[in-house]
Amino acid sequence: MSNYRAETKCIQSGWIPKRGEPRILPIIQSTTFKYDTTDEMGRLFDLEDSGYFYTRVQNPTNDAVAAKIADLEGGVAAVLTSSGQAANFYAVANICEAGDHIVAAATIYGGTHNLFYSTLKKMGISCTFVDADADEQTIAAAFQPNTKVLFAETIANPALVILDIEKFARIAHAHQVPLIVDNTFATPINCRPFEWGADIVVHSTTKYMDGHAMQVGGAIVDSGNFDWDACGGKYSGLTEPDESYHGIVYTKKFGKKAYITKATVQLMRDLGAIPSPMNSFLLNVGLETLALRVERHCYNAGRIAEYLNAHEKVSHVNYAGLPGDKYHALAQKYMPKGTCGVISFELKGGREAAVRFMDSLKLAAIVTHVADARTGVLHPASHTHRQMNDEQLKAAGVSPGMIRLSVGIENVEDLLADLEQALENA
Repeated sequence: MSNYRAETKCIQSGWIPKRGEPRILPIIQSTTFKYDTTDEMGRLFDLEDSGYFYTRVQNPTNDAVAAKIADLEGGVAAVLTSSGQAANFYAVANICEAGDHIVAAATIYGGTHNLFYSTLKKMGISCTFVDADADEQTIAAAFQPNTKVLFAETIANPALVILDIEKFARIAHAHQVPLIVDNTFATPINCRPFEWGADIVVHSTTKYMDGHAMQVGGAIVDSGNFDWDACGGKYSGLTEPDESYHGIVYTKKFGKKAYITKATVQLMRDLGAIPSPMNSFLLNVGLETLALRVERHCYNAGRIAEYLNAHEKVSHVNYAGLPGDKYHALAQKYMPKGTCGVISFELKGGREAAVRFMDSLKLAAIVTHVADARTGVLHPASHTHRQMNDEQLKAAGVSPGMIRLSVGIENVEDLLADLEQALENA
């Protein structure tokens, strides 16, 4: 459905029923699928035929939702995972192994930072973090001969740094590595990174795509544009025979879908972080209203950012929708329809004032979650980024008093009234 606009794709993509089939995406809640002969099943295991045989690898409900997300992003293929963190891990592990190196923006989400800094290190994959605002030469200096990936977020969580996607794409491609972009906050409604040079996009579908805090999930989408074969054996997992599938070479057999096919039939087969069909069904329900909700999130957040920016107790506000924001120009370039519904700000009274403010809120709840239909608030330094030391917090753009406000889709006047009464107690 590539010729349709995003609002239509949110509703129509992925599941296109034939005559007499259900209008609504069915939940195929089955682990297994029947075949008539042993040869039919064997050919599936050898990747000689396409089809379903075990839900850990593929499931029709999951695949329909993955196809919708791929269509929204403009990619050639996608795979769903059981969480956003699983998506980040699979996206990197699909092309990295022990002894490899990745470069990542320092301002990425705290959980992803810890995945790259700590967990991948135990697996023999090292990471260098860079300032996303640095010039190209400075960022390029972080690359090593064994670097396989450049990773960043379109809108950093929670610092709300807007990524210069074209700059990062130039750096990545100059070093013959793919640019992987986490597009969770912007969503494909407000930004499509492939149009600016990114190669792979990941999502925590738990956030705006779901929008109702009903399921935990992730997605990986491949643009199909990165030429793995042109890198001289650098990505041997894709360009050389896979002995676990009788010597299949993914790039030769699956072409532009090589990356997603390998992630599905190899990593999902062996590691198994697949979503349940029920979760995918719930995600699809959220996707149907994604365009409507994102518009309302951005409207409400814009109004609230203006209010906070003018308040005497607020020292500063991070929201690229504000004309005076450091990243306003980049936001206008990459996300002219809006950024997201998340605001970060700090009170003049620092951490103590932040605690008093958050504890006084009535409509907005203190929650770890973000990008929900309901307004939520969180203190990153003591919650999502708690595992970081002071130096890492500074590099991530997280100050001790920072408040992350995820603006929901309630009536904005009610939200403003809640903020006002809480600020009186701050």
